[in-house]
Amino acid sequence: MNQMLVTPPALPGLVAFSGERGEFRRLATRGALLELVTVGFYRFWLATDIRRHLWSHTSVDGDAFEYTGRGKELLIGFLFALAIVAPVYLAYFLVGLEAERFKAFASFPLVAFFYIFGQFAIYRARRYRLTRTAWRGVRFWMTGSGWAYAARAALWTLLLPLTLGLILPWREAALERYKMAHSHYGDLQGRFEGRGSELFKRGLWIWLVAVVTVLVPILAIPLAKSSPGLLPLAKIISGAAGLFIPIGAPFLYGIFKAVEWRWWISGIRFGEVRLESALPRGALFGLYWKVIGWFLLVAAVFMGYLFLSATAVASLTGTPIAKIFTPGNLQGGVPILVLAGIGYLGFILALNVVMRVYLLGDLWVRLVGATTVYGMDAAADVAARGELASAVGEGLADGLDVVGF
Repeated sequence: MNQMLVTPPALPGLVAFSGERGEFRRLATRGALLELVTVGFYRFWLATDIRRHLWSHTSVDGDAFEYTGRGKELLIGFLFALAIVAPVYLAYFLVGLEAERFKAFASFPLVAFFYIFGQFAIYRARRYRLTRTAWRGVRFWMTGSGWAYAARAALWTLLLPLTLGLILPWREAALERYKMAHSHYGDLQGRFEGRGSELFKRGLWIWLVAVVTVLVPILAIPLAKSSPGLLPLAKIISGAAGLFIPIGAPFLYGIFKAVEWRWWISGIRFGEVRLESALPRGALFGLYWKVIGWFLLVAAVFMGYLFLSATAVASLTGTPIAKIFTPGNLQGGVPILVLAGIGYLGFILALNVVMRVYLLGDLWVRLVGATTVYGMDAAADVAARGELASAVGEGLADGLDVVGF
């Protein structure tokens, strides 16, 4: 009797992160100090160092990724982008001065222009980072039009206020489909299979809680005024809702981001290679609470520093503390401004370190730890394709303060 040979199913690729948290924290701290010394220009090399650290310590099936971008590329891209953005600001300012005489000018055209420009920057920045990422010697690459993506993003965004944000899941799905349809790993075509309806079902309750929490304080008291007996109850309900907003917002946002990350990762495909995420809903809000806690602590230290600085200046100059901040007080005002400026730079420096440690390093580790790759056999014999992209998009992203991996 012939026995049929059954091929066992391929095992999923193990995704692992081998970096040490202390090493990343030292990298972020040292980079922030160098940013301070170089008046912010070290940010391009710091971004490169951070990506190289995260990429090189992230492995799939035993092989780590490689990031080949350079800080010099980002600096040149930023300067080139600045040459594009600066004349726009100047032209808008000059036109605004003339149009102000007729009160016929508003900031909306500038906001709309830079929103579209920002979306263009997001697409081109992702294209740059993708073409600087390689695995097993084969590079990722990306095609497509940044302007076409920006137009799609702008049209979808117009629908957000009209639907009170309910259209957001379909917007995210449509934009991600465009990006992934133009993404490649060697000769493997990328695609995105996540559906907006899936994200909508997972996040609907979060939207309902947010809307109810915002609307209750706005409507409770005006409605209760028609029935004076209900006014005390309306005030209690309104106060409770107002108290819930600052306390509950980090939880709701953390849960939403975890749901969104899981949905996004699980929708990524390259040929027959697919990703799956098992990120729990509560995996991220702890990170946001830690950032809030550090922000409050650093803010308290900064306020204490300002008080001690004012006391020291008042003691040395014989000026009452109340008069130090009086306009025109050169004797005490100039020293306190210098000390306040130094303290403010330290405040920003500390917050940058906190943000990078928790919302870059720790977030990356949690996402990687919850991800599994299937269909690794399809990535065994991949031919190299594609060309390197310029860093102009990344420079635009820096110039417009667009943040992201």
